[in-house]
Amino acid sequence: MQRTKFALAGVALVMVQQAFASSHIVEIAWSRDGAFLHGASVEPGKFVELCGKLAPGDAIRWEFAASAPVDFNIHYHVGKEAEFPAKQVQVSSGQDTLRVAVREDYCWMWSNKSSGRARIDVRLQRQN
Repeated sequence: MQRTKFALAGVALVMVQQAFASSHIVEIAWSRDGAFLHGASVEPGKFVELCGKLAPGDAIRWEFAASAPVDFNIHYHVGKEAEFPAKQVQVSSGQDTLRVAVREDYCWMWSNKSSGRARIDVRLQRQN
């Protein structure tokens, strides 16, 4: 009985830790029609990023709207360095198409440098 209580408490603690640790990093899960929609509230000084593996030849149409100006980028890592296919400072919206040349985990990232919470709504769409 005692062992079961500790096991359940451990599972609950891990679930809570995972919820807090991963709340700002979201794995992209494509729908059947190749879309991914996400909305998030980003606290001052915090960020949110949407990440997923892409392959050469992939084309992703992206668009977002933010309730306050945010810093935005699309990036992937090569060793310790980050490459930025897109980067914008203090914008409230954006749209374009990412044409993938290198197989990597790509992340769309928004950083809130304002003093208030920012709402961000995103749509990613795979292109044929």
